[in-house]
Amino acid sequence: MTPAATAAGTRDLPHPARDDIRLEDVLHALSDPVRLRIVRDLAADSDALFSCSHFDLPVTKSTTTHHFRVLRESGVIRQTYRGTAKMNGLRRDDLDVLFPGLLDALLAAAARQAARVGTG
Repeated sequence: MTPAATAAGTRDLPHPARDDIRLEDVLHALSDPVRLRIVRDLAADSDALFSCSHFDLPVTKSTTTHHFRVLRESGVIRQTYRGTAKMNGLRRDDLDVLFPGLLDALLAAAARQAARVGTG
């Protein structure tokens, strides 16, 4: 980390490089309903960044932290600090290059399932 980054309060979080993202890690991350819900929310406005507190999740704060870490470490999301807030964005470009059509297919299937079983 550069001295300027430290002075500005910037902290880097570890993310896999595009070439290190593995299909089985992405599928594992998206197999959890809470994590899939986070990704669906991010995909609705994929150019925006949202803080962790933006998401109204039915789990504790520590469990929320765990879910975001799994998504980040699998390469599904990118997290950056803005002040003290962790901002989250979907790594759609990386996922689309590595696994064309996968994210769109999963999001469409999740939307159909939500409509069918009445969940958001």
